[in-house]
Order: sequence, then structure tokens, then C-alpha cells
Amino acid sequence: MQIIGITGTLGAGKGTIVDYLVQEKGFVHFSVRGFISEEIVRRGMVVNRDSMVVVANDLRAKHSPSWIIDQLYEQAKLGRKNSIIESIRTPGEVESLRLKDNFILFAVDADPLLRYERIVKRNSETDHISYLTFIENEQREMESDDPNKQNIGKCIRMADYTFMNNDSIENLQNEVEKVLKMLNIR
Repeated sequence: MQIIGITGTLGAGKGTIVDYLVQEKGFVHFSVRGFISEEIVRRGMVVNRDSMVVVANDLRAKHSPSWIIDQLYEQAKLGRKNSIIESIRTPGEVESLRLKDNFILFAVDADPLLRYERIVKRNSETDHISYLTFIENEQREMESDDPNKQNIGKCIRMADYTFMNNDSIENLQNEVEKVLKMLNIR
């Protein structure tokens, strides 16, 4: 059993890598976004990016910086199948997962304007924002000294493998496949 975590900037291609691993390699997907969305709904809040950040930060502050990821890791471990956990957002999550068996961290990034165009096309409930808001959200989430808040920049720097996704989906899939072969993951 291999557990891959994935981190990266908004709209970079985390979901594309997840889809490839699930559809082509039979991985089981565990989503931080899904986990937090369920909690937002349970709290009677509106599901949007601001609520996601508030609830995630609250859960981390109440339990630990890695609590959400630890919950998903335990679910993945019980299934005993190759799994991908999307999306790692704090260094504490990476550090916790590094202490566990069979963990590898992937990161994905792309040029900001290309990523914004992708989220506009994706059209999820958290993606109805202007380019300026997109950049502001990213700046807020990229670096933080608070272990309970997102620090995507540091998570990307902690990754075992980083993919630049400025090209086609096929190119990204080929790059992922190269890493999987190197790791002997079928």
C-alpha cells in the first residue's frame, strides 16, 4: 500500500493528478476539501473558500495542525489500497505524514494566469472569484508562521516530487507516470 499526498497552488492540477491515479492506477481518493465541506455543512455555513479556510484553521487549532490529514490517513490505511490524499496545506501535515509508513508527497504548480483560467472553467462553489481575489487568496495561503494556518509554499518545498503543469494534461500524466515507474508503483 502506497499513500501519496498532494499539495500545490490553486488550479495547478492537483485534481488532474488525482483523477489520473484513481482512473488509471486504481488509487482511492481522500479529499481534505470534501472532509472540510462536510464540516461546513454540519455547522450551517455557506460552502465557499473563506468558510473552507476558517473551518480548516479552526479544526487544526482545536486538535492539531495535522488533525484533518491524520483522520484521512487513518481512513486510507484501513482500506489497505494505494491511496491519494488531496490536498496537503500545512507543514505540520507533511511532518505528521512523514512519520507514517509508505508516504510520498507530490506537489504541482503552474503559472498564475493559467491557474486562474483553469479555476474559472472548473466553476466549483469556491471558484467564483475575480483574478485579484484569486491572487489575494493565494498570497494569504502561501506563507504563514502559524502552524494551524495554510503554508502551501513551504509544503511545496517539502515535496518529494514537484510537477510544473504549464502544458497539456497528457504531459502532466506522463511526468507522473515517470515518477510512479521510478517508485515501482503500478
